[in-house]
Amino acid sequence: MIGLTVLGSTGSIGISTLDVVARHPDRYRVVALTANQDVDGLFEQCRRFEPDYAVMANADAAQSLEQRLQATGLTINVLTGVEGLEHVAAMSEADYVMAAIVGAAGLLPTLAAAKAGKRVLLANKEALVVAGELFMRAVDQGGAEILPIDSEHNAVFQCMPGDYRRGLDQVGVSQILLTASGGPFRTLSLDQLQDVTPDQACAHPNWDMGRKISVDSATMMNKGLEVIEACWLFHTTPDKVQVVLHPQSVIHSMVAYTDGSVLAQLGNPDMRTPIAHALAWPERIASGVAPLDLFATARLDFEPPNMERFACLRLAYQAIEAGGTCPAILNAANEIAVAAFLDGKLGFTGIPEVIESVLDLMPGDGNSDLNTLLAVDHEARIRTEQLIRDRV
Repeated sequence: MIGLTVLGSTGSIGISTLDVVARHPDRYRVVALTANQDVDGLFEQCRRFEPDYAVMANADAAQSLEQRLQATGLTINVLTGVEGLEHVAAMSEADYVMAAIVGAAGLLPTLAAAKAGKRVLLANKEALVVAGELFMRAVDQGGAEILPIDSEHNAVFQCMPGDYRRGLDQVGVSQILLTASGGPFRTLSLDQLQDVTPDQACAHPNWDMGRKISVDSATMMNKGLEVIEACWLFHTTPDKVQVVLHPQSVIHSMVAYTDGSVLAQLGNPDMRTPIAHALAWPERIASGVAPLDLFATARLDFEPPNMERFACLRLAYQAIEAGGTCPAILNAANEIAVAAFLDGKLGFTGIPEVIESVLDLMPGDGNSDLNTLLAVDHEARIRTEQLIRDRV
């Protein structure tokens, strides 16, 4: 039996992971589940999967969960905070760790899993966006195995030669083609974007995702973060990563080779496919996803992204090209700006405007040690909050 820790088990990726796991009870055992403060969600998951550990980032929520578990007679160790998350990410009982905590909050436990040599099913972009060099060094030193969960990076992984870490030029790869749906506002005019509401931004045309990542998809910051992530995962530079708008979301990404071949991974837009792939790799297991009907799909469209419309994508390219702490600043500013938009404190087009202002205020540092990255993350959040307050 393979022991599995799910970091962020009550989010959309965590729920999909447990759906796949439940289909293979003879193969996987859930040893730990974690959530931020969704006591009801984690309690129900604990009842179903009976892990050894449950962790809540929020201390009050952890106390409430522990009381409810004791009342039902379940003997589950309840931990709290970053220390609890790091413990269940690195503990010996966990062979695989699904890293699905959204945002920079997932950095430290994901890093702990890498240092402990786990198979890390990486759904947390920020581990690479904020601390790419540090994280990949921990992977190498700890002997960890990284399997990407983002549908795009998982697709690239499936289309890559097995020895891609030697360098893309060495294995005949000329370019990575990351597909993007373009979100719900791909055809809106720039003037219309001014009046976009949070509910409209969260209504993704193809994918069922959380609110933060849905907004990132609408601004295409999500794709920008994926460009940064791809550079670290596949040991390449941003000029080798091309974003391609593909509104049907059937081709999840492609890899172009020097001989003129382009390999693509296709499938229905359902995160259970990359999750099942990473859980079982190099084998294949059932995911519960319906097979792709090519006749129903009928057509596949492609177009280049407009960098004026999708300013967040432009900013992400600039950040990874600048390197150092710039991606960490970009990510922190985006998290605060998106939260402000969802709270009605910032307009949709204000998101990239605020992020660009923060990047201008904070030139990136070449130092990438953990303390520096955490300090930069904290400062960028404070500056972003101040800029948003000044706009009112």
